[in-house]
Amino acid sequence: MTQTIDIEAVATAKYVRCSARKARLIADQIRGLPVADAQAILAYSPRAASVPMRKALQSATANADHNSGLDASDLVVARVSVDEGPTIRRYRPRAQGRATRINKRTCHITVGLASVE
Repeated sequence: MTQTIDIEAVATAKYVRCSARKARLIADQIRGLPVADAQAILAYSPRAASVPMRKALQSATANADHNSGLDASDLVVARVSVDEGPTIRRYRPRAQGRATRINKRTCHITVGLASVE
């Protein structure tokens, strides 16, 4: 039997200069945790993707407080999704007149919070 969770607040960080694969490693760590625990993990994570993930989590918490009047201590990270954004393509000169493409990847981070009953 599947349980449906009503998402109370959502925040999105778009065009984050980090690959989606690396950001998903951070998203998997905080999914399902209370907001306070997720913020503690993101604050001390050495990965670069944790900084925009923390900002998106703080924005979702502020949205829950401002728009719905919910207390941050009652919220859990119900949904974290990381989708690929557009790839910025650059070229690096190589030997004998050749060029190699450099892909600078971006991602879109979406954080959804739900209240605990």
